[in-house]
Amino acid sequence: QVQLVESGGGVVQSGGSLRLSCVASGRIYRIYSMGWYRQAPGNQREWVASITIYGSTNYADSLKGRFTISRDNAKNTVYLQMSSLKPEDTAVYYCNASALQQTIYESGRDYWGQGTQVTVSS
Repeated sequence: QVQLVESGGGVVQSGGSLRLSCVASGRIYRIYSMGWYRQAPGNQREWVASITIYGSTNYADSLKGRFTISRDNAKNTVYLQMSSLKPEDTAVYYCNASALQQTIYESGRDYWGQGTQVTVSS
C-alpha cells in the first residue's frame, strides 16, 4: 500500500517562510511527477507546483518567485519551500504523486496525501 505523508505545516506570520515535505512510502518502482496543491476554505483545490522525475518544474503563475519545489528521488520525497508568505496563502496543502508505478509492468496512478495546514497571520 502506498502512502503519502506531508509535514512542515504550521502558523507563520506574514512575510515568513515554511518548508513542506512529503514522503511517499510503500511499494514504489517510480513516481513520474510529484506536486503540491492547496485548498483554502470555500475554494476549490488548486495546483501549486510540480516536479518530474527528471527535475523539470512548473509553478502556478501567481506563485512564481515565492515558492520553490524540489525533490529527492532516492527518498521519494518532495519539498515545497515557501517564502514571503501572505495571508492568502492560508490553506491545506496536499501532496500529489502522479503516475506512481508500483512495478515496472503497470502504467501508474495518482496518489494523494492527507494534507497539512498552513496558516499565515497578518
